[in-house]
Amino acid sequence: MSRNSARKQLVVILVPRYPKPLPPGPKPWPIIGNLPNIGQKPHQSIAAMARVYGPLMHLKMGFVHVVVAASAEVAEQFLKVHDANFSNRPPNSGAKYLAYNYQDLVFAPYGPRWRMLRKICAVHLFSAKALDDFRHVRQEELAVLAHALASAGQKTPVNLAQLLNVCTTNAIARVMLGRRVVGDGSGGGDSKADEFKSMVVELMALAGVFNIGDFIPALEGLDIQGVVKKMKKLHKRFDTFLDKILEEHKINGSHGSDRNVDLLSALVELKDVERGGEGRLTDTEIKALLLNLFSAGTDTSSSTVEWAIAELLRHPEILARAQEELDLVVGKDRLVAEADLPRLTFLQAFIKETFRLHPSTPLSLPRMASENCEINGFFIPKGSTLLVNVWAIARDPNVWADPLEFRPDRFLLGGEKANVDVRGNDFEVIPFGAGRRICAGLSLGLRMVQLMTATLIHAFDFELPNGILAQKLDMEEAYGLTLQRAAPLVVHPRRRLGPHVFKV
Repeated sequence: MSRNSARKQLVVILVPRYPKPLPPGPKPWPIIGNLPNIGQKPHQSIAAMARVYGPLMHLKMGFVHVVVAASAEVAEQFLKVHDANFSNRPPNSGAKYLAYNYQDLVFAPYGPRWRMLRKICAVHLFSAKALDDFRHVRQEELAVLAHALASAGQKTPVNLAQLLNVCTTNAIARVMLGRRVVGDGSGGGDSKADEFKSMVVELMALAGVFNIGDFIPALEGLDIQGVVKKMKKLHKRFDTFLDKILEEHKINGSHGSDRNVDLLSALVELKDVERGGEGRLTDTEIKALLLNLFSAGTDTSSSTVEWAIAELLRHPEILARAQEELDLVVGKDRLVAEADLPRLTFLQAFIKETFRLHPSTPLSLPRMASENCEINGFFIPKGSTLLVNVWAIARDPNVWADPLEFRPDRFLLGGEKANVDVRGNDFEVIPFGAGRRICAGLSLGLRMVQLMTATLIHAFDFELPNGILAQKLDMEEAYGLTLQRAAPLVVHPRRRLGPHVFKV
């Protein structure tokens, strides 16, 4: 065999032949691929690359093929037309070291166990009946939040992010466990609440890191970025927290503070039930499920409300319209109730606009191609990781007029997007994802965000401390798995309603 023919055979071995071309994308570096192109805010850098290479883009991350959907049309191909093929998660260190080695709902392989966990959540937490049964919990926690703001805001500025997180954490804890788990809603001096918030934020930050070991298996054991070490340490903290909850529950049972059976009591009862081919529920799966709900169910809602308040402060004319609607529908003698929400059409519009500009998960949780497929004439190899750039899709100038402007009117009757919703059917704005792996807590998250935001702007006017002008408010993003504000929103709340409204 000649040297030239041997070289040709080597090229054939090293460069796989595909029936169709791969999607376009930037040229990868040897071995590390396009990892250096990702940057500190991947949703922004990947959006910038998609403007050059197109809305269906291919990246080589180490040895992993990554395809990016950066337009509504391309996202629909992946999450609707080819949804079944992209219903699994790729291997990743976050699922392994934080989420109990894929035994949770978010990262579990698509199959019978995943369907079992999803069904449990749907029945006990997210069904219309479950949401209505625990409506009083959300109302009571919002009353506690309003009382805390009314008490603290007259003295010193308050860290709104921290108080929102306490509210969402305790609201979901009472549904899951029958009791609060952090603070009493009295303000920022609660070290336990601060610690829990920092744990959740750290989890979301670590889960959002592009860990080199996930893309170059030979480097996994070296933990070059120190990510795995941090994940293991954080996992121990969460595991201790969850073990304590399980032990207390075994000793005391349901705390009985709420009128309905809490989720943990239901889960414990299911432990001894053989669920056909799905087997029994294990302690580890219970802890993994609780971890999902505490992290995804608290941080996403509180950060979205924080963005909403920040946008309203920067747009006083929009805030005035929202408050006028609230005063008309609710009046000024009580706090907002969930039953009021369907009649608050302008509120719903500016919440949609907040989800559009500030989606809680800017890059969707990764999915993986189970088989080879073809999308828009391009070949997608089996095992490819799919990233849907939710943030970029909702800012696409081909779809949205003035995409960077906060304009709730676009979602009102007569607006260009009046019929667009955020529940996964309209791919122009999919803050909760779409398809089989759409966020299980969509309905609860939507209610919680609407109710918290409505309560805050109905009950209070907000001023920025130290004479900061609202137009100068820092709107920088801090990337993690969820879209946090780089600088937490600190405000002076001023009561709009009478003192009797804030009694708890």
